[in-house]
Amino acid sequence: MSDKQFESAAVENEASGKGGLSQAELDELVASSDTGGRSPSGPVGIFLIAVALIWSLFQLWIASPIPFMINFGVFNDTEARSFHLAFALLLAFLAYPAARSPAQLILALAVPVILTFLFIYGAKDETPVWWIPIVGVAVIGAILLGSPKDRVPLWEWGLALFGAAASLYLYFAYDGIAQRVGAPILQDFVVAVIGLMLLLEATRRALGPALMIVATVFLVYTFLGALMPGIIAHKGNNLSEVVNHQWITTEGVFGIALGVSTSFVFLFVLFGSLLDKAGAGNYFIQVAFSLMGHMRGGPAKAAVVSSAMTGLISGSSIANVVTTGTFTIPLMKRVGFSAEKGGAVEVASSVNGQIMPPVMGAAAFLMVEYVGIPYFDVVKHAFLPAVISYIALVYIVHLEAMKANMQGLPRPYEPKPLVAWLISLAFTIAAICALSFAVYYGMGWIRPAFGENASYVVFGFLVLVYIGLLFISSREAPLKMEDPNAPVTKLPMPGPTVRSGLHFLLPVVVLVWALMIDRLSPGLSAFWAAAFMIFILVTQRPILALMRGESSFSAEARAGFVDLLEGLVAGARNMIGIGIATATAGIIVGSVSQTGVGSALADVVEVLSGGNIMAILVLTAVLSLILGMGLPTTANYIVVSALLAPVIVTLGQQNGLIVPLIAVHLFVFYFGIMADVTPPVGLASFAAAAVSGGDPIKTGVVAFFYSLRTAALPFLFIFNTDLLLIDVTWAQGILVFIVATCAMLLFAAATQGWFLARNRIHETLLLLLIAFTLFRPGFWMDMVVAPFENVPPAQIEQAAMDAEVGQDLRLEVSGLNAVGDPVTFTALLPVGEGETGADRLLASGLEYIVNGEDVIIDNVAFGSPAAEAGFDWDQTIEQVLAPAVQPSKYWMFIPALVLLALVVMMQRGRGRPAETATA
Repeated sequence: MSDKQFESAAVENEASGKGGLSQAELDELVASSDTGGRSPSGPVGIFLIAVALIWSLFQLWIASPIPFMINFGVFNDTEARSFHLAFALLLAFLAYPAARSPAQLILALAVPVILTFLFIYGAKDETPVWWIPIVGVAVIGAILLGSPKDRVPLWEWGLALFGAAASLYLYFAYDGIAQRVGAPILQDFVVAVIGLMLLLEATRRALGPALMIVATVFLVYTFLGALMPGIIAHKGNNLSEVVNHQWITTEGVFGIALGVSTSFVFLFVLFGSLLDKAGAGNYFIQVAFSLMGHMRGGPAKAAVVSSAMTGLISGSSIANVVTTGTFTIPLMKRVGFSAEKGGAVEVASSVNGQIMPPVMGAAAFLMVEYVGIPYFDVVKHAFLPAVISYIALVYIVHLEAMKANMQGLPRPYEPKPLVAWLISLAFTIAAICALSFAVYYGMGWIRPAFGENASYVVFGFLVLVYIGLLFISSREAPLKMEDPNAPVTKLPMPGPTVRSGLHFLLPVVVLVWALMIDRLSPGLSAFWAAAFMIFILVTQRPILALMRGESSFSAEARAGFVDLLEGLVAGARNMIGIGIATATAGIIVGSVSQTGVGSALADVVEVLSGGNIMAILVLTAVLSLILGMGLPTTANYIVVSALLAPVIVTLGQQNGLIVPLIAVHLFVFYFGIMADVTPPVGLASFAAAAVSGGDPIKTGVVAFFYSLRTAALPFLFIFNTDLLLIDVTWAQGILVFIVATCAMLLFAAATQGWFLARNRIHETLLLLLIAFTLFRPGFWMDMVVAPFENVPPAQIEQAAMDAEVGQDLRLEVSGLNAVGDPVTFTALLPVGEGETGADRLLASGLEYIVNGEDVIIDNVAFGSPAAEAGFDWDQTIEQVLAPAVQPSKYWMFIPALVLLALVVMMQRGRGRPAETATA
């Protein structure tokens, strides 16, 4: 969150009188929230640009294979993270001025005061403390001296350089630190204290107070754990432990989160910046409008689609809102949407961009580390809910247009007959499929045929395709961003618009190919995509000039290099907030691992929920919303996954809910992201209101109702993991997609109060019931025929023998946890191969002793399925649930479809006439 959050209300009020902000004001909004509001001129401005450029080049260097090829400039993970944070801190203090509002000033001064007290309290006579107040006073003094926007005063240089030096300490003192892990010396204390204070101040400047406050609270909890209420109390940690954990090792600030930012996130943000600089952002918007602008409520539908495409390359909800909203919101208002509804559509679609693979606001790469599954699997599991959510949002826009009887913008052409349109669509799909198969099998032939030279052949092929697409583009007029406030007489032609920028899709194809087909690491995939994007930026202008017969080749070549430099600088400046956010989120993650607050939070949720599964999920969702307020996507996911994902896993197992870990992480991630929408802190809603001139709270409320479909999905895929494409075949996946999409459209119709006509209350209830049945047919089938048979524990061998190999026995066990407390939980044991039930259980890694009616686990084989499920020796098996024969859950679709037919019959007579109700 930036300082703009506190200024947004004033900005919105100013905008409301004139219908929105000017372009200059919008640029300032984006700068203050994403790239820094300070743009000094002269040598300082040049230095700022140079540092950002060097950062981008450094990240490209460490991601490339070149250092390993020449054995020079190779950095290990810790060293790379040290430089990454150093660049981020240096640019944060130089690019973001300190706010002067009273609230900001109080917060800015309070944190170093609190930290000074905590560090002195935690020293406990282990180290001299006279220098700690000096550090605190120096930071407070620099804040009080002020921070102008047009220049960088001397004290700001001091903060920037000391912050960077504290980060680089891990690089320069790497060998010494390795010799004294767990026993920091005085200089370690000094560097860590300076680093933590300056990191939190940089967080406040770049992201606003939310993340800074949360991190400070966790530091307070770390030091003062013994003073906390009994349910969350712990022994408390001293300064030596905190310094070692948070700064000197890779458990806190320099942990996994900053590592993912260093290795993966920067390159994807840079790729998106280069793609946007090349003109792809405008291309996506224009294509969406040319294809959908003629429909009822067309500008709003185009806003959804263009935001989806922009969201693929954007890691910021605010940037997505302002980038596409500048064009889409005025057009939505012109066709009949109110300022609040137009802004809400843009907010809902832009925030949805953060859940859309392959980037997911950079959270996808963190999930790889936290969940421990390949990147391909993360994208596979997240894909279907994101697509369904976007389709439903397009339908919501259609329903809003139906309510108001809106019309689309005039077409620039006569529409094709339906049959001709279907033939054209089928031909296009067939051509794309044929091309995909040709490329896939062609690549499979090139690599064995050309061996080590295959990469050069592939690059040559890409260049030929690129030149061919540029030739197609050169036959069309260059795309220009139209003035959304000017009268619209007609939409752009779809064909020429699509053809004018087809070469922008090539880098995306390279990225997706490297990630999905070649299964390269995300970092290396992003490097090759960014490298190809650099090639495009440098060459597209001069080649297009040649193909169009223009005489400006040299000028266009220079402009291409200027675009490249600006893209590299913009990519680095876009990363300042993310780099700071991941480092500060590391403080929270470090505190969780150091204090064990995760288990304490689980106890709190269990007490409040009373062990009810739905209450546990609702409480966790609310906590995710609260913790996600004001946080950028990356930090948002780190915080909610560190704190709340273990809560669902732990309490779920204790209460019979067993779901894959990826489902749990997506659950908390979705609700964390919803905080960008939800008032009173919905940052994206404030940004949209600034563009539309509407009321930000009303915009947020409407956007929240539009986003109910996104809030419903996590509850659904927790109980029905088919939606995440877990353990489903291709045919099942297609069926799940079709049925889930229909269900989500019906859910949208119910929540919007309109299906074929305005809903009556009983029709809304029926639509909700039908949607739920389509989403979770197993819920009703389980009530008809139980999915499990309760078997006495002493008959576990017979249960294993009756089950098919690979099926799961559901075991409830009791025993002691790692700290000696009694615990009861449920886990799934896959049945292994064997001729007898005992052999099958042994193959699964489970050995046990039967003592009368009691069955006690005697041993669990290391690395076996039983060990992975969480079983341990001396646990008692309390209950065995064996899979029972059950009819297909899909039979429940029949009564659901009958009810749907009934609703259709009830509403047909009340619907609009056919000639006015078409899309």
